[in-house]
Amino acid sequence: MEQIIDSVHINFDEKSLWTLNLALAFIMFGIALEISLDDFKRLFKTPKLVLTGVCCQFLVLPFITFVLVWFTEPTPSIALGMFMVAACPGGNVSNFFTHLSNGNTALSVTLSAIATLLAIFMTPLNLGFWGGMYAPTASILQQVSIAPMDMVKLVALLLGVPLILGMLFNHHWPKIAKRLAKGFKIGSLLFFIVLVFLALYNNRDIFMEYVFYVFWLVLVHNAVALLTGFSIAKLLAFTKENIRCITIETGIQNSGLGLLLIFTFFDGLGGMALLTAFWGIWHLVSGLTLSMIWGYKPIEKEELV
Repeated sequence: MEQIIDSVHINFDEKSLWTLNLALAFIMFGIALEISLDDFKRLFKTPKLVLTGVCCQFLVLPFITFVLVWFTEPTPSIALGMFMVAACPGGNVSNFFTHLSNGNTALSVTLSAIATLLAIFMTPLNLGFWGGMYAPTASILQQVSIAPMDMVKLVALLLGVPLILGMLFNHHWPKIAKRLAKGFKIGSLLFFIVLVFLALYNNRDIFMEYVFYVFWLVLVHNAVALLTGFSIAKLLAFTKENIRCITIETGIQNSGLGLLLIFTFFDGLGGMALLTAFWGIWHLVSGLTLSMIWGYKPIEKEELV
């Protein structure tokens, strides 16, 4: 079974792919409606916090994922799916989860903005680097022969352009943007989830056959991601609200972007698509559970960074 999943491809037609493109762009636009230039300025006001969050996402998590893959030795397509998830920026619901957990929401928004811009180059770079470091996944990358600039252009189009447009809208019409932001994000996110479920339903035989194979890997991988952010923030003696923010930002990944790249450049490669789709479902469960538990624990005022 393990060998078969590497050759299975998830059926996702061109019309559905374009709809997925639009859904992801609208989600990013909804997030950007709450982002302003001041959020980027926070990088200079609290550089240690922001740089830690960015490093957890784009440096530490991909490395930890490589170690996890090396120890567990999943099939090549599933391993490449794990590298894809780790290479993506923070997920679009991380701001909501951070707010729900009584974490530093302003820092979460700043990390979302900066990670989105960095993802234009860091997502293709991390996928190519760590995927190329592991021999079984390196062979898949060689077979696919991805042009890195093509992936950069697509990520820039899906993340960068909606980010800029949303920020411009927020700058010129802040009151309208604030009213639109919540409904816009929730609506587009629900639409995106429906698309993912339809894709899985149309390929339900494949999904049911292999879901239990990827189930435990997703749980372990997501737990490791959350623990990575928590441990580093704790080690650096950040306040509880900042620890909660960095934990969530590290453990909630933009699996929607990962799925889109898989369908676009890897023809819906089975193991990659199933792992990334299940991650997209599971991190909502784990993120919501963790944020609700933290949300019930009030944070006393602290003076540490």
